Amino acid sequence: MRLLIPDRRREALFAAVLEALTNITPVVQALPPDAADLDVTGALRFWDRDLRGIAYLVQVRLVALFGLDRACIGAGTNRQIAAMAASVTPPGRVTVVGSSREAVAAFLRPLPVAALPGVGPATAETLRRYGLHTVGSLADLPLVTLQRILGGTVGRAVRERALGIDPRPVTPAELPRSLTRAVEFPADVLDPERHRTALLSLADALGGQLRREEQVAGAMVLTVGYADGSASVRKRVLPESTAHSAALARAAYALYEQLGLQRARVRRVHLRLDALRPAREAVRQLSFDPRDDRARAVEAAADSARARFGSDAVMPASLAPSAARRPRRPRPARLGPDRPPWATGLVPKE
Repeated sequence: MRLLIPDRRREALFAAVLEALTNITPVVQALPPDAADLDVTGALRFWDRDLRGIAYLVQVRLVALFGLDRACIGAGTNRQIAAMAASVTPPGRVTVVGSSREAVAAFLRPLPVAALPGVGPATAETLRRYGLHTVGSLADLPLVTLQRILGGTVGRAVRERALGIDPRPVTPAELPRSLTRAVEFPADVLDPERHRTALLSLADALGGQLRREEQVAGAMVLTVGYADGSASVRKRVLPESTAHSAALARAAYALYEQLGLQRARVRRVHLRLDALRPAREAVRQLSFDPRDDRARAVEAAADSARARFGSDAVMPASLAPSAARRPRRPRPARLGPDRPPWATGLVPKE
């Protein structure tokens, strides 16, 4: 079963919601910031209800305990089916996909290929070029043909998902910690360069905190608040878990570009890093670009300088006070045989 919480209060309530769900089934896997997977196999017998009955029990608990009446609940035979069911469920409703092969096929086949987990825009476009627009068309295609289009491993994985096969278990785990930083503007800011400067400042601060705590982040959420009280939210999973400030800044810029803001009256920029884990558990992709190694060496030296002299000892050049804004002291010109005394600005011309 997959639970989605499309509510602005989800961050404050998420931990409490997870605790309440464990009273229904102990097998709950948190998927921050707004989702959770539940294995209700044992709960069916304990509560003497079928899958739909457990789904409605979860719904009633959320409304009664937290007032969350917009949760989307999807239920199915495995994590993939439940997640896809939740993604097409309107807020406050429940979608249950039957366990029979016919019921699974009836749910999956009409969906577009992009609805399958792991099928991104590039893969979906490749499939569409071959006339494969729906999940049903993928399920009907011979495996060998699909592997010729997408490659051996990817082709097999996509076809299994098109058939509704997902062996992944629900794994209970402690809720991952998050780090957040925000910039509040005293007045409306329309300049995109100031927005980007704020993002760089946040990424630099969060990266430094991650490195001090020997952590890495696997996901990022950007929230941009506007003068009218509304907000836009964009999130993404990072290509690799990292604490590198430059990589975090690039990800923040990419999320900002997705918003397509034009003359937006921005009052607040909020950056959150999710899926934190110890740095020793992270795997860094090897790079043959020497600039990457130099950048990380400079970052390590900057961290040492900050630890010794303070957080403002070293910062990105674009965050430093502009030299153009500093008052310049007059420099007297050098006198010479062809340079009259009044050229120094110190002696009035007669």
